[in-house]
Amino acid sequence: MGPHPAVAAVRLAVRRSLAWRAGDDQAAGELKADDLVLVACSGGADSLALAAALAFEAPRAGLRSGGIVVDHGLQAGSADVAGAVAATMTLLELDPVLSAKVTVAAPGAGGYAGPEAAARAARYEALDEGAVASGAAAILLGHTLDDQAETVLLGLARGSGARSLAGMAGRGDRYLRPLLGLRRAQTRAACAALGLEPWDDPQNDDLAFRRVRVRREVLPLLETTLGPGVAEALARSARLLRADADLLDELAAAAAARLRPGAPPDQAAAPEAAPGWPVAGLAAEPAAIRRRILPNAALAAGCPAGALSERHVAGLDELVTDWHGQRWTDLPDGIRCERRYGRLLFTAVARSEEMGGRE
Repeated sequence: MGPHPAVAAVRLAVRRSLAWRAGDDQAAGELKADDLVLVACSGGADSLALAAALAFEAPRAGLRSGGIVVDHGLQAGSADVAGAVAATMTLLELDPVLSAKVTVAAPGAGGYAGPEAAARAARYEALDEGAVASGAAAILLGHTLDDQAETVLLGLARGSGARSLAGMAGRGDRYLRPLLGLRRAQTRAACAALGLEPWDDPQNDDLAFRRVRVRREVLPLLETTLGPGVAEALARSARLLRADADLLDELAAAAAARLRPGAPPDQAAAPEAAPGWPVAGLAAEPAAIRRRILPNAALAAGCPAGALSERHVAGLDELVTDWHGQRWTDLPDGIRCERRYGRLLFTAVARSEEMGGRE
């Protein structure tokens, strides 16, 4: 008799994710025999089911498996919860088991984009540090199809572009998300079948958070009004949009390289590159390409990713396509973009010099 259907579904998802990374040609970035794979586990049903599946599948794929828990310190008793999660991962025979305590940025910090974004930034920084310290080649994250649907709806509510509506990638850099095709109900059923008791984060019921409101109120209303299958449809839309967004990003990177040889769009200007970005060259690019180059340039200049909004990107674009004498636009964290002598120049300015965007 085989495992419970939910357990089998989670294991299959992990197996496929690890197999995709373990190609026979051992291309750059792929897993190879005896590599360490970590699972980021909060103790919730999604990541707990994922941890159990990794512990089962990794040895069969010739890989080592470990775990990491991040204590955000945002709730009373968070250290005890992190300790319990670490103990559970040890019982699952994950090794090593890492625990990281982080400090989440508070309102008023430079580039602060809200509590959820601040916690996410602190968490990923800790995960990256844990991967480097342990020598892990990949980290599994427990995002499900439900999380993907929520992400798409939140992107729609913000008026975001295709990249945001494309949701979360199943794979990228060192991160893998095997469960994007599974529902939360399946991970909870898998935990029950394995005798694992998930920890239910009380913040997941706190309607002060936008994602919780989407989860508890918006998605159920859409299901009631439009019929079942809304979450699956949103996740499917994300997959389709991701392919389009990936292609546009590739085209934008190629265009940026043409405009500024020697200065990749994700790096500060190389010494041999001409200063700034040529306005005429930017204006000649299609809007979909230009409006990818400009935020990348702002990020490279030091703008915090979570704080750069569509309003900021529109201000940059106006310096190229709707210029009528304005000298600059101010961006988050004291970064300014000026138009001078036919080029856009990004500089850091003192807070006292910021004048709201234009002169």
